Amino acid sequence: MTKKRVVCFVDGFNLYHAIRNLKENHLKWVNLWTLSEAFLKRSQEELVDLYFFTAYAPWHEESHLRHIRYVQALEAIGVKIVFGHFKNKKRRCSHCKTEHIGHEEKETDVNIAIHLIDLAYRKAFDKALIITADSDLCPAINLISATFSEIEMSILIPPDRYSIARELRNAVPANKIKKAHLENNLLPAQLIHPQNNHIIHRPIEYKMPDLTSSDYTICPPIVPQMAEVD
Repeated sequence: MTKKRVVCFVDGFNLYHAIRNLKENHLKWVNLWTLSEAFLKRSQEELVDLYFFTAYAPWHEESHLRHIRYVQALEAIGVKIVFGHFKNKKRRCSHCKTEHIGHEEKETDVNIAIHLIDLAYRKAFDKALIITADSDLCPAINLISATFSEIEMSILIPPDRYSIARELRNAVPANKIKKAHLENNLLPAQLIHPQNNHIIHRPIEYKMPDLTSSDYTICPPIVPQMAEVD
């Protein structure tokens, strides 16, 4: 039996901020490929491509360097990176009324949408798996669902984002990414980039917690169940 070709599309910052709120830095070193595969019916579906949509924030030097290293690690396991950018934007303090320059991420939603639509028209997948809680993607998702009845669409909602993803959940089947999924799908401490043989080291800030600690246990593997749409 020919397996369904699955392509995963990851909203990088949407997932990152959800993981950051868990306040366990080692979870940021997540293996997106195996994480996505954890939600597939392995006897019927095969992950053939994964796109990671992100943008660098160079004004935060230390986090920027960790971000670069993470992108390199993802590239080493076959993930395709699509970059957006940040745009300077004037902001006014609501208390003191002074202005300052902030930064606004641009292009991620658009990049995800056009890649979804382009690959759907090129018949590059039978199923799209989208990791996000951002309802701005609903128009693209609805368009593909209406145009290509043979394509299956599914959403993976980052941790603690389920309640704010109602519009997405009403559009297509959705599943929750839980902390256990992240714990069970982390990248190794070292990877070798296949193009230049460069050794990519996990940032020290992402080191696994001490497994001997009495307040830390690895969650057992779980079989993900489709969340009910309400």
